[in-house]
Amino acid sequence: MDYDSNSWIWEGVYNHPHVLGGLMVTAALLGLSTSYFGGMTHSWSNLGIFPKKRSGKRRVRVYMDGCFDLMHYGHANALRQAKALGDELVVGLVSDEEILANKGPPVLSMEERLTLVSGLKWVDEVITDAPYAITEEFLNRLFYEYNIDYVIHGDDPCLLPDGTDAYAAAKKAGRYKQIKRTEGVSSTDIVGRIMSSLKDQKAREDLNGTDAKPQEESKPKVSHLSQFLPTSRRIVQFSNGKGPGPDARIVYIDGAFDLFHAGHVEILKKARQLGDFLLVGIHSDETVSSQRGNHYPIMHLHERSLSVLACGYVDEVIIGAPWEITKDMITTFNISAVVHGTVAEKSLYSERDPYEVPKSMGIFHLLESPKDITTTSVAQRILANHEAYVKRNAKKAQSEKRYYEEKTYVTGD
Repeated sequence: MDYDSNSWIWEGVYNHPHVLGGLMVTAALLGLSTSYFGGMTHSWSNLGIFPKKRSGKRRVRVYMDGCFDLMHYGHANALRQAKALGDELVVGLVSDEEILANKGPPVLSMEERLTLVSGLKWVDEVITDAPYAITEEFLNRLFYEYNIDYVIHGDDPCLLPDGTDAYAAAKKAGRYKQIKRTEGVSSTDIVGRIMSSLKDQKAREDLNGTDAKPQEESKPKVSHLSQFLPTSRRIVQFSNGKGPGPDARIVYIDGAFDLFHAGHVEILKKARQLGDFLLVGIHSDETVSSQRGNHYPIMHLHERSLSVLACGYVDEVIIGAPWEITKDMITTFNISAVVHGTVAEKSLYSERDPYEVPKSMGIFHLLESPKDITTTSVAQRILANHEAYVKRNAKKAQSEKRYYEEKTYVTGD
C-alpha cells in the first residue's frame, strides 16, 4: 500500500511546536508510516486497520443492528470490528417506536441517527426501522433478501423486556458472531455526565444570582471524567493513514465536536465537498472550557477525536488544535480554505476573532449549516426528559444485573 508524501506534517511539527502541539500528539499516537517520518514503520495489516482482500470469493456480508442513540466512539468501534469480520457491513437501525417500547424514549430522532450511522467510514448499507428483537421471520429476510452471512453483536447482553436474549434466533441458526464491547463509555454513562454537568451549571447560576461572591471556575469534577484510556493502537485503527496529495486542495474546519451529532456530520460533509482533503482541528478540553464554561466539554479530547476520525468525510485531525488560526499554521498545512458553519456554540469569553487571519487572506468561507442541532440542544433534550431517562437507565441496569446473576448461576463460575 502506497502512502503519499507528508512532509507538510513533519515541517509543522518541527518548525511550529508552539502552535501545533496537538499535531505532535496526533503523530505520537498514530505512529505514522515511513512516508510520514522516515524510518518509523508499522505493519498496518497486523493492526487490523485494513481488511484483507478476498480474491475470487463471494463477498461476505455481515449485519449489526442497534439503536445508536447518543452515538459515541464505542458504537463506532463496534461497527469497525463488525466490518473486519466481513467485506460489507449492513447496519440495522432500530425504529423510534421499538426503542420506546423496549428501552424508553430515544434522545435522537431516526433521521438524526441515520445521518450519524450512514456517515461512518465502515458502513456500506443501512436498513431503517429494524426490529429490536431478531425474530426468525426477520432473520430469513436478512439471509435471503439482504444476503447476510452473519449477525454481529457485542459481548454485552441485549435483553428484551421479558428478560430473553434478543439474538437467540441468530445464535440458534449458527449465524451469530460476537465482538468485544468497548470499555469506558456507554449511552447511559453519557446521559449521567450530561445530567451531572447541567446540575453543576445550574448550581453555579443559582449561586451567582445571590448576593454571594461568584465562585471561580475550576477544573471539572472527577464525576464528569471519562474512564476511557486512549491508546495509539485505537487511534491508528480509526485513522485513514494517508496524507494529502501534492496538489490537493486542503480544507480546514475546527471546533469542539462535543457529543458528536448529526449537525457535525452534515457540516463535515459540506466542508469536504469544497476540496480534496478535509483536515479537522479539535480543540482541547481546556480550550473548550475556557470558551464555553466549565461544564463543557461532556466528552474529553480523545473521545471527541475518535468520533470525528470515524466519520467518512474526515481525512485527518489535529488533536488539541489552537483556538486562533495563524498564518504559520495555514502555510505549514498548505490550507486552501478555512470554513465554519452558521450554527455553532457561542463563545462566552473570546474577545478576538479566531478566524481573523484566514479572513484577511480571503480564504475563509462561512457555510450554511444543514441542521440547527447543537451540543447544547442535545443536552437540553436529556434535561427535558430527565425522569424518563432515569427510569430507562435504571431498568437497563436491573436487567443486566439479573442476566449476569443467572449466567453465573447456570455456569457455576
